[in-house]
Amino acid sequence: MEKGGWGQYTLRRNDLLYPELSFRINGVLFEVYKQLGGGHNESFYQKAVAIGLKNAGIKFVGQQHVPLKFQDEKVGKYFLDFLVEDKIILELKRGHWLPIAVLNQVKGYLESLNLDLAIVACFANDGVIIKRVINEKKVPKTLKPTRYTG
Repeated sequence: MEKGGWGQYTLRRNDLLYPELSFRINGVLFEVYKQLGGGHNESFYQKAVAIGLKNAGIKFVGQQHVPLKFQDEKVGKYFLDFLVEDKIILELKRGHWLPIAVLNQVKGYLESLNLDLAIVACFANDGVIIKRVINEKKVPKTLKPTRYTG
């Protein structure tokens, strides 16, 4: 993003899902890290992010229920950290590493809710690491990341 006049930003890419909302969410995440730092319980980050989203005027639901279905019947349920503006799943984790099981779980959330994008934020001792996860079964090929094959 390029900074324009009066503190506004202009998007330089056209291949991102929900770029403005993602940018605002990321701002909240960085502000939480800036004020709290690293090493805290995940629940503390969840409370701080909820306050940050509210103060930024971003609509969200915390601990959103996600049903797990088999042949149209509910077989279980998950709770995601945040559903932001009915568009983006926001999951918070603690530490540097994001296990593949967490990524797969987030992809399952996207599929269950028929959404396009999730943001996973890992609060580490030296910063917040943000990963965008897309629903590859739903997003148009023009927005899917290309894979480098050597």
